[in-house]
Amino acid sequence: MAIMQVKPTRMELQNLKKRLKVAVRGHKLMKDKRDELVRRFMKLIRRNKELRESVEAVMGEALKKFVMARAKMSPHDIEEALAYPTAQAKITTSVRSELSVRVPVFEVTLSDTEGLIPYSFANTAAELDSAIIEFSQLLPKLIELAEIEKTCNLLAYEIEKTRRRVNALEYVMIPQLEETIRAIKMKLDENERGNLTRLMKTKEMLNKK
Repeated sequence: MAIMQVKPTRMELQNLKKRLKVAVRGHKLMKDKRDELVRRFMKLIRRNKELRESVEAVMGEALKKFVMARAKMSPHDIEEALAYPTAQAKITTSVRSELSVRVPVFEVTLSDTEGLIPYSFANTAAELDSAIIEFSQLLPKLIELAEIEKTCNLLAYEIEKTRRRVNALEYVMIPQLEETIRAIKMKLDENERGNLTRLMKTKEMLNKK
């Protein structure tokens, strides 16, 4: 490890000791932050997996019912049934802080959940009704899934950035400061021994006189 190019003085030694103290404390804080980010990231990953599996299962069943409805109904009847307006969805967005990481928050509000099937049941298949209801119930989960996946991406980026900082402190800055402090101490001790030797020789010469 290359030492820093500084003057080997006691003042510089004190400054480097202060910097080392700050670096060690910063390393601990950054490491704690990284560990907490990883903990929250893993929690979100598990929730993301559960939610995605749930959404895919419901969506698969809904698509099967929709395919069955298409087999029983004419394209005109399906298009006419789906052209009717249903409940309106309102999505509001905000931001929250996760360990200094700004992550999105999505909230969905359905204006009227009772009006999901406004068309007449006379010309439609029961599978179409079930598919529409299941698709509508998926919307809040899809919004939550989008929020979680975006949060995971942001946390993953912050974890990598924090990891690089921790490694830079642990393997570069702190060892370099320690090595420089050690070198300055050795230089100061050497100077002190040289001064002591000169004093002893001067004293010896004065005694001879």
